[in-house]
Amino acid sequence: MRSGPHQVTMLVSPGMPVFEAALPSEIFGIDRSDLVSPWYRFSVASTDCRASVALSSGFHVSTVAHTAALKRADTVVVPACASVHKQPPPDLVDAVREAYECGARILSICSGAFILAAAGILDGRRATTHWMHAGELQTKHPEVRVDASVLYIEDRNVITSAGTAAGLDACLHVVRTDHGAHIASEVARRLVTPPHREGGQSQYVRNPSPILDNDWLAPLLEWLAANLEQALATKQIADKAGVSVRTLERRFRSALGMPPLQWILQQRVRRAQELLELTDRPVDWVADQCGFGTSAGFRAHFSRLVGVSPTQYRRTFHFSSEREAISLMRA
Repeated sequence: MRSGPHQVTMLVSPGMPVFEAALPSEIFGIDRSDLVSPWYRFSVASTDCRASVALSSGFHVSTVAHTAALKRADTVVVPACASVHKQPPPDLVDAVREAYECGARILSICSGAFILAAAGILDGRRATTHWMHAGELQTKHPEVRVDASVLYIEDRNVITSAGTAAGLDACLHVVRTDHGAHIASEVARRLVTPPHREGGQSQYVRNPSPILDNDWLAPLLEWLAANLEQALATKQIADKAGVSVRTLERRFRSALGMPPLQWILQQRVRRAQELLELTDRPVDWVADQCGFGTSAGFRAHFSRLVGVSPTQYRRTFHFSSEREAISLMRA
């Protein structure tokens, strides 16, 4: 990792969709040093040397740097390509490949995966893109293991995400990886968006943020989130919702893309991340507070979902003082 603030550089090209370019700007380009100092340093680069680059729908991006700036980036974001049916410009492909070879983490949003694939970065990797374009990506690049059923995938320092809102999930995943669960949750709260959707969640869910809607599932999810320390069984949850176990499972899969116990496990791990970040209490206490039956079970689930042990996670993301932690909890 280079010294100084983490440099995120977004690579734009003519005709690129506006929304996909706006997401990284919102997440990484706004100064949030009140949460973490230093926050990311953000810049925009293009292979076009003119003063501005014309995106879709009449929008222009100005004050862009040349792609030579990508060599100094820690993370390079490739929002999307102008058309999935045409070969991306060779200079754009070369710039992404060179950034990767210089050691940058690469994040693509939606059809940006086509640019990564053309650069050879996705060869032999699992990758995703918008489900409407997945077949074409697989046909054009058979060496890529395309998975159209998920929101985003991280494979060895390369992150690919599905369309539109999944790009927001992937950007928040980057914040979570770099700064911890609590900081990512606070950024999400400021954006008025759910704090975490697992990358493996289905692209096809009918309602990606039911906790915000006044339907049958919203109060149930709120109750579950408030009672994670309890031993929750599927039958108990179904009784609470006033439905059969079969109906509960079906509705959870339809709304969230996963069964209820898997959703609960993910929420317990996220709760554990915040407790590890914001308290000095023992790992066994964290396991009990989050509803894990045993400390061994907690460590196994946490390591599987987060990628490191609870102790390693705390060592990386623990806030240095109780005052700082209390301030963040009240933010």
